[in-house]
Amino acid sequence: MRNLTQQNRRNSGELLKGGGLAEILATDKHVVVIGGGDTGSDCVGTARRQGAASITQMEILPKPPEREDKAMTWPDWPTKMRTSSSHEEGCERDWSVATKAFTGKAGVVTGLQCVRLDWSAGKPEEVAGSEFELPADLVFLAMGFLNPMHVGMLDTLGVDYDGRGNVKADMDTYATSIDKVFAAGDMRRGQSLVVWAIREGRQCANAIDTFLMGSTDLPR
Repeated sequence: MRNLTQQNRRNSGELLKGGGLAEILATDKHVVVIGGGDTGSDCVGTARRQGAASITQMEILPKPPEREDKAMTWPDWPTKMRTSSSHEEGCERDWSVATKAFTGKAGVVTGLQCVRLDWSAGKPEEVAGSEFELPADLVFLAMGFLNPMHVGMLDTLGVDYDGRGNVKADMDTYATSIDKVFAAGDMRRGQSLVVWAIREGRQCANAIDTFLMGSTDLPR
């Protein structure tokens, strides 16, 4: 996200203010993006525009089918191969790959040690003898998640979870199974777009104000 924020500021002519963080540029570098989602795609496109020497995007999950099997996925979001305009501009894409280690010198990354995975048993298993290395001058972690971390606050509170491991709460009151505890955004719906987090945050604020005050003037 620091990388994409910096590029947005460059594009708008703003000064780069990163709290002392170094400027991130992909120019003439071997770039590896770990994660196959939308954020990873944005990193690919940004690196291409900055003139990267090479770009590789890796995903730990298997390669999706070219066409979705709607009967197998409804009502969930269908799984299928998705190619963005950033991908079309140029990058290498690889699936069923896990990163084992970073290699480098003097605190600067120079490569990745990777291994291929077999998902035929429904869970990732390393393929013996499939280890390989990738040159890398710049690595972007664009990995998603399956559900919020249970260990710690959530398990201590004792909130109920839905079938996907997210905190269980509806989209009307946003109330959890514990009195006076509310959940919204990725905590409630799982990984999603920031616009959903913004929308649910506003609606949750409306619901909490109504709960506390009996009514609210907050937008929903």
